[in-house]
Amino acid sequence: MATTMTPAERDAVDAFRRDVAEPSMTKLVILDFWAEWCGPCKTLSPVLEKVAADYADKGVLLAKIDVDKNQFIAAQFQVRSIPTVYAMFQSQLVADLSQARTESQLKQMLDDLLKQLPVQAGDAEPAGPTEEELAPLFDMAEEILASGDGERALSIFDQIGEMVPAHPAVAGGRARALLALDRVDEADFALADLPDETAKSPEVERARAAIAFVREAKPVEDISGLAAHAAANPQDMEARYELAGGQMAANDHDGAADTLLAMIADDKEWNEGAARQRLLKLFEAVGREDPWVSAQRRRLSAILFG
Repeated sequence: MATTMTPAERDAVDAFRRDVAEPSMTKLVILDFWAEWCGPCKTLSPVLEKVAADYADKGVLLAKIDVDKNQFIAAQFQVRSIPTVYAMFQSQLVADLSQARTESQLKQMLDDLLKQLPVQAGDAEPAGPTEEELAPLFDMAEEILASGDGERALSIFDQIGEMVPAHPAVAGGRARALLALDRVDEADFALADLPDETAKSPEVERARAAIAFVREAKPVEDISGLAAHAAANPQDMEARYELAGGQMAANDHDGAADTLLAMIADDKEWNEGAARQRLLKLFEAVGREDPWVSAQRRRLSAILFG
């Protein structure tokens, strides 16, 4: 460290010594250099937190260092980009873990280190909150997201993620909040490299469907004119299909459902069932358990089997 420091820098060094260097004398400490504005950091963070929790009883600790609040510490480690992840043992850097972006990659690197280093095993982290305790928090986040406040919903999902980083509802909720903010690519990236169990969860499947829904739905410049044309020319199924896409893009779920259900009623097999497939994507994006989806499914069943 530098020999001449400001009081703030000295405080930062003291905190680092207390929270990182001293524990590293017996534990393997994962150093996660991150920032609030860094999208990849937020995607990697749940992976690091889950693995650290899984390996806590093997003597692994996670130390998160916000580079904006700890610029002096970040400079000492020559951090030039984030996320940067190191492993420290006995106050020495023993590995660069920055390339490990998946749970399996990180665990493999930690397993290799633990075979070589005399790390003292420790007790696992205390159990996190129960599903019953989390339910009101997720409900609040969903209500805020439904109201259109994507920024606040994202913040709440991030806060929940600090408590239960591997929870599938956190991953799915964050992705849908990013979609609400028109950050489609970030939403897609947020669902990359999830653990298999999380990736296959209904919450993540719903988020993926929402991303596909946004990418497929194309805004229509003159949607009222297109609607008038489709009404006057019901045989023009392409126009009706385009109208449904425009209604989806405008978040007019009722209008899109009405258009697609009418198309299915007129010709179930048109374009290899394209209208039904688009309607099912709409259902997935809204959420299978949503009461609105249940009502529309009853309408679809009446058409298909009535």
